[in-house]
Amino acid sequence: MPKFNKGRLIGIAIGVVVIGVALFAWQSLQKKGLPDGFASGNGRIEAVEIDIAAKTAGRVREILVNEGDFVTAGQVLAKMDTAVLEAQQREALARLRQTQNAIETARSQVAQRQSERAAAQAVVVQRKAELDVARKRLERSESLAVDHAISLQQLDDDRAGFLSAQAVLRAADADVTAADAAIVTARSQVIGAESDVEAALATLERIRADLDDSVLKSPRDGRVQYRVAQPGEVLSSGGVVLNMVDLTDVYMTFFLPTEQAGRVALGAEARLVLDAAPQYVVPAAVSFVADVAQFTPKTVETEEERQKLMFRIKARIAPDLLREHLLQVKTGLPGMAYVRLDPRVDWPPELQTRLPQ
Repeated sequence: MPKFNKGRLIGIAIGVVVIGVALFAWQSLQKKGLPDGFASGNGRIEAVEIDIAAKTAGRVREILVNEGDFVTAGQVLAKMDTAVLEAQQREALARLRQTQNAIETARSQVAQRQSERAAAQAVVVQRKAELDVARKRLERSESLAVDHAISLQQLDDDRAGFLSAQAVLRAADADVTAADAAIVTARSQVIGAESDVEAALATLERIRADLDDSVLKSPRDGRVQYRVAQPGEVLSSGGVVLNMVDLTDVYMTFFLPTEQAGRVALGAEARLVLDAAPQYVVPAAVSFVADVAQFTPKTVETEEERQKLMFRIKARIAPDLLREHLLQVKTGLPGMAYVRLDPRVDWPPELQTRLPQ
């Protein structure tokens, strides 16, 4: 005969009794109805769904999770093929180096043009000195010519020398002006080369961002619900790879008639009882009340209620509570939501919070 632990049998018996009492109380509540100051509606447990999608078109290289897996924020879920992006990155790096070299070349051109201008300016100084000498020589010749101290030929030669010195000075000034223009052109080439570097850096940054986006990460803690694509499949831009649910943003949506919905305040306390686990009463809070009336969906109403306008209510479970029972959280389960309309009224015993240990 097998031996049974007496304490264990007692624990099981107590558990069965507790569950029985909870079921009886819940069934009694359904038969008797709610006390004044409360309202109820039936609905389903839902959670925020998130599509994990490819930002750009490409081939799925690998998927690192399966349906039902729990994932954490920042965890890598899938990777896209990045061979083309990596080639584009190498090309962008080569173009960046090319444009950086172009800046150095353009700056050298500026320095060279500045040196040429300095040389041209020195020539101008020299030509001015030569013009001054020619002017003085012409003035002396004109003075001596009055007294016939020199020949007219000498006077003509000195006058020609003066005019020639003036022409040479104007040419030297033109060389300085040309050097200034060359400097401006060289500086504009530097600016153009710097713009090319900025464009190359921007291209490289975009490619790196695309590479980062090719590693698909979980935006939140949650559970993988579906694998929409498989490794090797080619997806268009925005193609969905995985679908996950955020198990820290869980709520039940239900509907109340106008009279009761008008008394529901945001933040009002609520209790959720699931059909699959009626022994538990889960605390929640009203996070949304629709401002437009609507017909109750056919999936959660009777034929008589179908003729009434109802308001959609959302009761959200606290994220901290969800984290404590993350493995027990399941979406799609039907149940009942109870809302306290009058905060002065205490919850009945059968709707006191009862959670799994």
